[in-house]
Amino acid sequence: MHSRPVVNVLDWGLIAYKEAWDRQEELFKKAVDLKIAKRNGETEEIPEHHLVVCQHPHVYTLGKSGKHDHLLLNADELDEKEATFYKINRGGDITYHGPGQLVVYPILDLEQFFTDIHQYMRYLEEAVILTLEDYGIKAGRVEGLTGVWIDGDNAAKARKICAMGVKSSRWVTMHGIGFNVNTDLSYFSHIVPCGIDDKAVTSLQKELGGPQNIQEVFGHLQRHLQELFEFDVK
Repeated sequence: MHSRPVVNVLDWGLIAYKEAWDRQEELFKKAVDLKIAKRNGETEEIPEHHLVVCQHPHVYTLGKSGKHDHLLLNADELDEKEATFYKINRGGDITYHGPGQLVVYPILDLEQFFTDIHQYMRYLEEAVILTLEDYGIKAGRVEGLTGVWIDGDNAAKARKICAMGVKSSRWVTMHGIGFNVNTDLSYFSHIVPCGIDDKAVTSLQKELGGPQNIQEVFGHLQRHLQELFEFDVK
């Protein structure tokens, strides 16, 4: 019988964006280097999988395909908002992370699951959609856009609750999802979120009318990720 992959769940708590990025890069590089060594017959070891969960202090990150002018603040205004800004190596445009947002970084070797980056993205979205269903919220996708949306089929009402941006090399993934749970949504007004200027953003707190337990939300999300990707955790 084929044994299921085992994933380490790493809770980094509230962590500065740059520190989390550096730690991700370290885990990512270790997995990629191991795969190269294995291919060259230098080791039998296989990369470990990690599911990082954390929150960040206020930060804006710009993906490789993003435009700098989608950040609507100058350096002084960033300071005023106690926010930082990084240009980073994931796909996608600009997004915001901050306290109350559930950030999840899967560092997986997809060769131990399936080799299809689109399926990977759809599974991440699906896990969030199923989590929202647990809270009685119907969400889905919008044709041609990544992430998870509420009322996505109604242009006037469509609002994004979860943004995504990933990087992969040799089928190892990094970066991931920003799921607005108790997020201060005013910070999104200082950017053109994900390069989309005609749609709103929302949070679980806003949709349900009160703050939610972020650990509980992650519990639901983790369960759905385990079911979709068919992995066990340690």
